[in-house]
Amino acid sequence: MTLTPSLLAALWRERRPAGPPIAHGFRSRYPDHWVRFHTLPGSKRYPETEDEYATVLERHNAILDELFTGTDVFVVTADWAGTPDGPAHHPEPRRTLHPRGIHWWTESDTADPDPDFHVHTRLYADRRPWRPGCVDELLRAVADDRLADVFLADTGFRRMHHPYDGGADVVLTTPDERDRLRDRHEEWLSDHPTGL
Repeated sequence: MTLTPSLLAALWRERRPAGPPIAHGFRSRYPDHWVRFHTLPGSKRYPETEDEYATVLERHNAILDELFTGTDVFVVTADWAGTPDGPAHHPEPRRTLHPRGIHWWTESDTADPDPDFHVHTRLYADRRPWRPGCVDELLRAVADDRLADVFLADTGFRRMHHPYDGGADVVLTTPDERDRLRDRHEEWLSDHPTGL
């Protein structure tokens, strides 16, 4: 499949009609298929040493490899602007770390009556073969809170991995699949009763 914005948007709407592809909303839209993993022991949020960065990347890649071995993935990044076609508020490091991403979706929040507070989230995607380490630079930028709303998905949007600064939200195809993945990595779960 040649990746075009219209095909990608149509695929998302067909497979994930519950809402837009905004990664921080996955947890609330797919609660029965969702699990959160923390990327550092003790639920520490930000890595401070190279050993801690190595732990973050090892945990992300372990989950990603379980989800996507032998497949292609969509890699999705985001930026934000005050108008749908305006300049990004903070174009870096997204533009540098994801140069092949094509713009495929703009989600506009215009609820505030003041246009100065309107936010237009623009999503960019590419398709690539999954291999461990292929998104390490993106994952490291997310761990440092320099990128947000990044996610990886299989090419049918059945499984999704949304890294954030401190961990990853993962959406699986069924509650049973979610439970099996959760149980295999029980030591990476939060102690909080809601799983956060």
